[in-house]
Amino acid sequence: PPARTPLYPVYRAYGARMVVFAGWEMPMQFTGIVAEHTAVRTRAGLFDVSHMGEIEFVGPGAFEFLQGLVTNDLTRIAPGQALYTPMTNDAGGCLDDLVIYRLEPERFLAVVNAANTAKDMAWFRDHAPPAAVTITDRSAEVALLALQGPLAEAVLQPLTRANLSGLRRFRFFVNVVAGVRCLVSTTGYTGEDGFELYTRATDAIKLWDAILEAGRAHQVLPCGLGARDTLRLEAALPLYGHELVEDITPLEAGLSAFVKLTKGPFPGWEVLRRQAEDGPPRMLCGLRLTERGGVPRQGYPVWSGDRTAGIVTSGTMSPTLREPVALAMMERGAAGSLAVDIRGRRVAAELVPLPFYRRPTVRARKS
Repeated sequence: PPARTPLYPVYRAYGARMVVFAGWEMPMQFTGIVAEHTAVRTRAGLFDVSHMGEIEFVGPGAFEFLQGLVTNDLTRIAPGQALYTPMTNDAGGCLDDLVIYRLEPERFLAVVNAANTAKDMAWFRDHAPPAAVTITDRSAEVALLALQGPLAEAVLQPLTRANLSGLRRFRFFVNVVAGVRCLVSTTGYTGEDGFELYTRATDAIKLWDAILEAGRAHQVLPCGLGARDTLRLEAALPLYGHELVEDITPLEAGLSAFVKLTKGPFPGWEVLRRQAEDGPPRMLCGLRLTERGGVPRQGYPVWSGDRTAGIVTSGTMSPTLREPVALAMMERGAAGSLAVDIRGRRVAAELVPLPFYRRPTVRARKS
């Protein structure tokens, strides 16, 4: 049977429509995908993302161990800071993408994709030194809520004595929120400002209810996976299983900013070094349809003239832009007349810059 998060008991009370995702029974939507998407873009929305995995690393060898497995450079973060990074296999393909929190000098927390938790744990244990680091899967103990949108701070601030306005992007603190002890971080997956709150699984419902009650005056909505996907796609944020898989490198996926080849070797380092020198053979690109004909979806071929030059990795009808958009893995240099094959019909398309959507203002604390 599918797994359930600690918030499962309250889903029905909020009108959730359920789906099975990555082995978890999760809400696809509450009031509707477009309504929830719009709430996050204009006000704020609250997501349950407790299906994500949390893996803790403790010990004098924790830093060197993680530094040797991920592509980004952990010397850039001190306690109280977090970092986004791909993790690659020996062929340079994406095993997963993580957010790593440095809790203490020798203690880290890696947040991994739900479908990859067991695989990642096996990878870590296979590569761990025998005594220098202790690796523990904390996923069952932790609930994770994400409050996202331009009014997220206004909603959350009355619930805590901590000063939220001074917290820069990818920073975190541990404090009490709504009577519940939380790790509060300025991270998220929507392209909007906001916070992610980690707490004990037993406190999840109390925190969820308190945030929605505090947000009632701001018309904050509970949000499901449907809006989470349309929001991240508009912001061109990659999703594992779509833009990130084990035969796509982070350079091909447009994540070169998170690959630090000068820091020293890690799995797949030589492959990525050669790709960086020669240029990757394919690249993740943005597409918009220039004629009516449906919505591009994962797996649809992209034609350049009379040959296929790529494949759609994610596509949707953008609620913000009100037009079909897609991310596609394209051959390098593909140009000319492009079309997406939608159920046997080639629909004209064009390359567009990424991201499709960028929030209109960026708060000073996220500089």
